[in-house]
Amino acid sequence: MKKMLVTGGTVFVSKYLAEYFAKKDFEVFVLNRNTRPQPENTRLIQADRDNIGTALTGQSFDIVIDTGYAEKDVRNLLTAFDSPELCGSQKYIFISSSAVYPETLPQPFKESAKTGRNKIWGDYGTNKIQAEEYLLLQKKDSYIIRPPYLYGPMNNVYREAFVFECAQKARTFYMPKDGSLKLQFFYIEDLCKVIETIIEKNVQNHIINVGNEECTSALDWVRTCYEVADSPLSIKNVDGNIGQRNYFPFYDYEYKLDVTLQKELLPKTQGLMEGLAKSYEWYKKNQDAVSKKNFIAYIDKEIAK
Repeated sequence: MKKMLVTGGTVFVSKYLAEYFAKKDFEVFVLNRNTRPQPENTRLIQADRDNIGTALTGQSFDIVIDTGYAEKDVRNLLTAFDSPELCGSQKYIFISSSAVYPETLPQPFKESAKTGRNKIWGDYGTNKIQAEEYLLLQKKDSYIIRPPYLYGPMNNVYREAFVFECAQKARTFYMPKDGSLKLQFFYIEDLCKVIETIIEKNVQNHIINVGNEECTSALDWVRTCYEVADSPLSIKNVDGNIGQRNYFPFYDYEYKLDVTLQKELLPKTQGLMEGLAKSYEWYKKNQDAVSKKNFIAYIDKEIAK
């Protein structure tokens, strides 16, 4: 049985990863402060990421999956092991982001493109860049995965959950402009499958974009959310002068990742309809786990008045 360390493990991406691989007969350890319920069938290493201390002394893992946000996160983890050069693992997989690509680059973004500050994502993107660069310098057998918008069961971010809530309440949906904004998604289990392939095979590419090959419009995404919630959809379009992020979960920003390398590892990805249906089933039982924003209150006060 291979040993795996997942940093975090208490919300969405890291929690889903931990439980997915625990079901695949990995011995999964999670590193967190123990302030939330732990993922099923995993073992806790209790420590603060900024002060790991001796929590990893003498530890060794076959795989490390890191969902950190900045260079210091990677540095703190590497130096917490007895042998930072080896990091006590055979493979180190870092979950980065599409936010590392400047919005000024030609699209779709390729892995070979120069990274840099993206004005939409700001420090979040630049912090991920610094984490990537540090890791690649420190550990040879490391992999960088750059996803677009992730979705699926356990998603505590108020994206599809917001639309599901509107659908359940049979609300008219207030759509930015004409709804043609293009969005690229990736189902959380597909992310796990890509990582599984990296673990099992000698993958030559160490930086990999992931995502559905085709983007979808904001309108089609909302329509699909309402459909899986079995609710009729009524749309009202909102003037572009109103700040979109006050009432809608995505920036007014289109981008697309080139996922040619991913397709070699995972030729077929989850369809949006089926993926959102699974997400909705989770949402119905776990609404309190979602970090809600005041979109609905803003709509009722500022737009629908």
